[in-house]
Amino acid sequence: MQNKRVKTKIKNIKTRAKSKSYYEQALSLMPGGVNSPVRAFNAVGGNPVFMKNGKGSRIYDVDGNSYIDYVLSWGPLILGHAHKQVINSIIKAAAKGTSFGAPTVKENEIAQLIKSAIPGMERLRLVNSGTEATMSAIRLARSYTRKNKIVKFQGAYHGHSDGLLVSAGSGAATFGVPTSSGVPRGSVADTIVLPFNNIEEFESVIAAQHKNIAAVIVEPVCGNMGVVVPENKFLENLRTITRQRGILLIFDEVMTGFRFCFGGAQKIQKVKPDITCLGKIIGGGLPIGAYGASKIIMDAVAPIGSMYQAGTLSGNPIAVACGLKTLQLLKTADYNKINSLCAELCIAMEKIVKNRKKKIIINRFKSMFTVFFTDKPVMNYDLAAQASAKKYAEYFSKMLANGIYFTPSQFESNFLSFAHTKKDIEYTIEVFDRIITHS
Repeated sequence: MQNKRVKTKIKNIKTRAKSKSYYEQALSLMPGGVNSPVRAFNAVGGNPVFMKNGKGSRIYDVDGNSYIDYVLSWGPLILGHAHKQVINSIIKAAAKGTSFGAPTVKENEIAQLIKSAIPGMERLRLVNSGTEATMSAIRLARSYTRKNKIVKFQGAYHGHSDGLLVSAGSGAATFGVPTSSGVPRGSVADTIVLPFNNIEEFESVIAAQHKNIAAVIVEPVCGNMGVVVPENKFLENLRTITRQRGILLIFDEVMTGFRFCFGGAQKIQKVKPDITCLGKIIGGGLPIGAYGASKIIMDAVAPIGSMYQAGTLSGNPIAVACGLKTLQLLKTADYNKINSLCAELCIAMEKIVKNRKKKIIINRFKSMFTVFFTDKPVMNYDLAAQASAKKYAEYFSKMLANGIYFTPSQFESNFLSFAHTKKDIEYTIEVFDRIITHS
């Protein structure tokens, strides 16, 4: 790829005037003009782009510009935008009714399909988001173990529930401090924050406090500090230590579930958690989440057990139909296609970086990747935070101006879908080369 330079006309998007106008209107209607903070482009500067429609690997803004999309609604659209069979499943479901507040057969079908792919989820409960899934999983762990404290890792995002909006304290094993106003200190008093990929510190803290710790929650591949991959045996050691100490291990696979294979990252990494949380892909682009575990653990959940969790729209028939069709298609999909395309893209970018002698590290795992503007390997949040946000913002803006939509934050993952093509990859490499060469 590097030796055969693609002779493609590079786009130069000249106007986003309509997006600017809509954003000015939105500022008078919503905080920051957006319904989720990272959409505001605060980390990269400029105004957010208002999208009109998507098809395959591309999205189109209100000004008529097209972009190769590597955000994919932050991960769920693994089949690409507006997949015909998925859209048809939504239309058919909507025609029958939008919500019943009662059980439906397709809830059984999607639960069975998830269970077949992730055997550790012997029983599962559908919810409406990844945040609900992780929040409920932690409540379940506390109910089951009769202990209160939890451990999370610095830089990992597990949703916006109070107890998880927390950063590390001033010293090792110091209880966390809130990272959002409106979160009382008491809400995070039982949350311990530790560095990712540091098994020695983890083991030390667990040894000292295991009698009070209900669960450890971890992303098996981190995606919310940018892509950060667990070092050799890190997850295996977490599993061994938690099992020995009577602590439940929760895998937050909201991002990674069905992303790398038909199942979870746990299938590839051969580590079985006690509780698994899912979201994003299992909804095919509509709001959904799920948490599940063995029968004995899930029997703690109401109406069988005393751990209460409910949701008016949980198991929504339209979201379930969309997710079910997505999973049915993924069951026979060749994941090697997108994993190989991602490797091709990242290896080519790494060669460009090396040839141009730029301080850039590209972290990837299967079909997820992040471009870090640093020359140090990124293995945890502290190292990710040392990357240059300013240089990333410049790079992002130039890629966007040339029709490539990467995440508007240094600390997020990019994704590939089954709709991405070799042509998409070649064009992205060509633009990346020109931008990096002249930066």
